[in-house]
Amino acid sequence: MWYTILMSRRFFYSFFALVLGFGLLFGGHSFVLAEDAGGSKEEIDALNQEIAKRKDTIKQLEQTIETYKQNIVKKQTEAVSLKNQLSILDNHVAQIETDIALTKEKIKETQLEIDALSLSIADKEKSIAKQKKIIATMVENIQAGDQKNYLEILLSYDNFSDFYNEMKNTESLYIDLGRSVKTLRLAKEELAVKKQQVEGKRAAYQALQAELEIKKEQLMEQSGVKQKLLADTKFSEARFQTLLSSLKQQYQVVENEVRTFEEKVSKKLSEENKIKESGDVVMSWPVPSRLINATFHDPDYPFRRVFEHSGIDIKAPQGTPVKAAASGYVGRARRCTLASCYSYVLLVHTGNISSLYGHLSGIAVADDAFVNRGDVIGYTGGTPGTVGAGPFVTGPHLHFEVRLNGIPVDPMGYLVQ
Repeated sequence: MWYTILMSRRFFYSFFALVLGFGLLFGGHSFVLAEDAGGSKEEIDALNQEIAKRKDTIKQLEQTIETYKQNIVKKQTEAVSLKNQLSILDNHVAQIETDIALTKEKIKETQLEIDALSLSIADKEKSIAKQKKIIATMVENIQAGDQKNYLEILLSYDNFSDFYNEMKNTESLYIDLGRSVKTLRLAKEELAVKKQQVEGKRAAYQALQAELEIKKEQLMEQSGVKQKLLADTKFSEARFQTLLSSLKQQYQVVENEVRTFEEKVSKKLSEENKIKESGDVVMSWPVPSRLINATFHDPDYPFRRVFEHSGIDIKAPQGTPVKAAASGYVGRARRCTLASCYSYVLLVHTGNISSLYGHLSGIAVADDAFVNRGDVIGYTGGTPGTVGAGPFVTGPHLHFEVRLNGIPVDPMGYLVQ
């Protein structure tokens, strides 16, 4: 009878053949799922502690940047004075320096996160390998078992109930091991997804490294603006107010001049039907660079309290050829022989659209001439103290404006992206 029972429950007896083996492996019949760190736990903990420190540093830098921004806004609401203008420039410089430090910290933080995730994935791989080895040992013992051993084991128990209970415990152990492997595999896959996400974030931050170079240039330009302002004013508030008054007056003269020529040329072209293009105006970038130092109505523009920034400033070395963004007529080519005078070219296009190219060091077209898209119309300037740069200029670049019905609009809505 015992033999018949034994043969009908061979599956359970096969599992029991492993009980003694597991007793040797684990010092008893109980089993705890293995999820140890495989020797890397201390490394992972150390990396996580370093990541936490980086996060604290990033938070402090972000708070510092916010303070500089608040200081700038506060000073911009106060009366325009030499002291306030210098304070605004100082805060801009400090903000840019902190922006650079913040971006570097974020890159370091993501690298640490990737390192920690890589170690965690390796740890899970070790645990999975360990669990699979245990299961393999069980299978080997099952295959190695024979009927004689089962009978001997059975006879070593006082009753069949104890033997059966041991078989159920062994079966449960086998199932738990299988679940453990699945859990570890899912945890590894989840870590791999997180690692991929963090690597994407790191790639985005690394792309910001190119912007760091721009910020460094902006830092130098802002510092240069401050030094030029100090040199021009000789630390005199009265001198500063005189320069400010001159700047406002020149800005208004240019603005009025542009509007006058826009209306005049547009009316003339409409009467003579000379505009060759039709439909929406799509513009090409006027210089090879697409690095923008100042945006349309830029809140960080250092002279915003004097006038709103009516275009975008595209970074370009002194003397870079400037090309017509779209076909049109030269409404005004204003040449200057002095550094304090603002040189520009105004092109009139179809659809009541015009474009303006400012801070030119040289002009290659004449009034009332037709130009095609891509024709060279002048050369960039903007270096302080050079011909055509104008007063209070921030550094070499092209000031590019787009106007609709005589009113400046954001050029980014017209430029081919």
